[in-house]
Amino acid sequence: MATAEGSGAAPPAREPAAAHAERAVEDRPPSHARLRGRGASDRAAEEGGGGGAGRLAWVALAAVLTTALGLRLWGIRQGLPYAYNSDEDSHFVPRAIGMLTLGWNPHYFANPPAYTDLLRLLFAAWYGGRAGVDHAFAVDPAAVFTLARVCAALLGTLAVWLLYIAGARLFDRGVALLAAALAAVAFLPVFYAHLALNDVPTLAPLTLSLVGTAGVLRKGRPRDYLLAGVGLGLGCATKYTAGIALLALLAAAAAQYLDTPSIGRRVLTGLALAGAAALACFLIADPYSVLNFHAFEQGIAHQSSLSGESQGKLGAPRESGIVYYLWSLTWGLGWAPSLAALGGALTIWRRERKLGWVLVPAPLIFLIFMGSEGRYFGRWLLPIFPILCLLAAFFALALARACARRVATRATHRAEPALPAKRIPSKTMLAFALIAALALCAQGLLYSIHSGVVLARADTRNLARAWLVTHVPAGAKIVVEPIVPDEWVQDVGRPTLTVADGDRWAKYRSLRSRIGPRGELLGGEGHAVSLENYELTLAPSLVGYYEREGYCWVLTGSQEWGRAFADPARAPLAVAYYRALAHAGEVVHRVSPYRAGARPMPFGFDWSFDYYPLAYSRPGPEVVIYRLRGGRCARVG
Repeated sequence: MATAEGSGAAPPAREPAAAHAERAVEDRPPSHARLRGRGASDRAAEEGGGGGAGRLAWVALAAVLTTALGLRLWGIRQGLPYAYNSDEDSHFVPRAIGMLTLGWNPHYFANPPAYTDLLRLLFAAWYGGRAGVDHAFAVDPAAVFTLARVCAALLGTLAVWLLYIAGARLFDRGVALLAAALAAVAFLPVFYAHLALNDVPTLAPLTLSLVGTAGVLRKGRPRDYLLAGVGLGLGCATKYTAGIALLALLAAAAAQYLDTPSIGRRVLTGLALAGAAALACFLIADPYSVLNFHAFEQGIAHQSSLSGESQGKLGAPRESGIVYYLWSLTWGLGWAPSLAALGGALTIWRRERKLGWVLVPAPLIFLIFMGSEGRYFGRWLLPIFPILCLLAAFFALALARACARRVATRATHRAEPALPAKRIPSKTMLAFALIAALALCAQGLLYSIHSGVVLARADTRNLARAWLVTHVPAGAKIVVEPIVPDEWVQDVGRPTLTVADGDRWAKYRSLRSRIGPRGELLGGEGHAVSLENYELTLAPSLVGYYEREGYCWVLTGSQEWGRAFADPARAPLAVAYYRALAHAGEVVHRVSPYRAGARPMPFGFDWSFDYYPLAYSRPGPEVVIYRLRGGRCARVG
C-alpha cells in the first residue's frame, strides 16, 4: 500500500475528523487546505471515505492503466512490415541497430539519443546481440519495429501512472485518478504511442520530474529535488522540449523559499542537487554531447533551423502557430479538457498562487515559444499534456463538488448557501464525479477507440502493393511517390533477383529532380532533393518521359498531391503534372482510407497522418494507380 505522501491516501479512519482537519491546516498554508479540501477525513466522508476508498482507488487506477496500455497496443503493428512514418523509418530504430555496429556515438543529435540508446539495449538483449538483430531486421523487420513500438507504449503507460502519483501529491486521489484517466485516453498520446518515436517515451521521465517537483512544493526534501532533476535530465536526453519541466521545478523551489525565507540555504542546496542530477543523467544518456560537442552543436542548430523555418513544408497551415496549437488541443486533448484546463488555471491562480506558479506559466510559455516557430505539429504539444491533465481534472472535480453541494442543499430545503462537505451524500458526489469524468474523457476515448479500429486494418499502401504484385510483372518499371519507404518495392525477407538490390520492380528515382525552372525536362541524372521538396521535381513533361522510358505504372498518393493542391501558387508545375497524369493515364486501381460515403479530408500535416477524423476506416493516404498507354507503354502488356 502506498503512503499518504505518494498516493494521497486518507489517514486512518479512527483519527477524529476535526483533529485531522485542524492539524492539516496547521501543517500547510490555509490556501492549500482550501484547495485540497477540508482535510482528508472530510474528503473521505464526501467521496466515500475510509479504507474502502483506498482500495477503490487502487482498483480504479488498475483499470485506468489497463485501459491506457490496451489503447496503446491496439493496432500496434499498423503498416508493417513497412514503416510509413518517415521519422520512424529513418531515425530511431535504424540508428539503434546501426549503433550495435558503430558503437555508442550516435553521430546524430537533431534528436537526443536516450530513446535510441534504450532501443539499442533492448534489441541486443532480445535478439542476443548484433548478429541476431541484423538477421531479424533483414528477414522480419516487422518484429523489430513492433518491439520498439511496444517499448514506446509501455513508457506511455508508465507516464500515466507517474501522473497519478504527481496528482496525488499536488491535490488528492480524486484529481490524480481523473488526470490519469484523461491522459490514458487522450488522442495524441494514444496515437503516437503506436510509433517508435521519442514523443511519447519522453512523457515518462518528464512526468517523473513533475512527481519530484510536487514533492519539492509540498515537502522540499532533498530526495524530491533529486527526483525532479533525474526526470529532467532523462527527459531532455529523450526530447529537448522536455526542458519545460525546469520551469515547474524552479517555481516550486521559489514558492518554498517565499513561504519560509529562513530555508533559503536548503532551497539553494536542493536546486544544486537537482541541477547536478539533471546534468549527470543527461550526460549518462548522451555522453557524446560532450565527447563529440561539435556534432552535438550542429545537430541542435540544424533542429532549430528546421523548426524555425517559416512555412518550410509545402501545404503547411497558414494560421499562426499559437492558433494552430490551440486548435490542436481541441482534438488532441479534447474540447472539454482544454476548457477545463483553462478553468483550472484560473481557479488555482486565485486560490493558491504558489501552486499556480508551478502549473500555469509552464504550459503558457511553451505554447508561446512553440507557436512562434515556423513549423508546428500537434504532437509537439505533448510535453505539456501532463500539466494540462492535472489542471483539467482539478477543475472538473471542483465543479462536480459545487454541483453536488447545491443539489444536496436543495434536497434538504436548507436556507444556507452551502452545506459542509461531509453533509453531501456520497452517492450524490459520486454521481457528479462520474459525470465530470465522462465529460473529460468521452471525446478522447471515442477517438482513441476509433484509432485502434483504424490502425488494426490494412494500410492503403499495403493493399496497393498487393494489387501491384498481382497485376504488374516483376522487373517492370514503375513510378511510386515517396509516400512509402525504399523497402516497399522489395519482398521483405525474400528479395528477388529481377532488379538490382533485390527490388521487385525497377522504381523511378522520385527524389531526383530532372525539371528546369520552366518545367522543361533536363538531361542527365538530375540532382537529389529532400523529401520535403519532392513536389518541386514534378512537371507535365515528366509524363511524356515516363512513356518514352517505359515507366508504365504510376502510383500517386493524397499525402503528396494534397500538398500541391493545398498551395497551388507555390507548386503550379506539380498541379499541372497531376492534371496531365490524369489526362494521359487510365486509373486501374484506387484504394481509399475512408468509410463508404465519407467525404475525403483536405490535406493537413496532422489529420492526413494520424487519421483522427471519423471519416477514416483504415490507415494510409488515398492511393491511385495509373496505367500509361503512350510511347513504349503502348507495347507493354
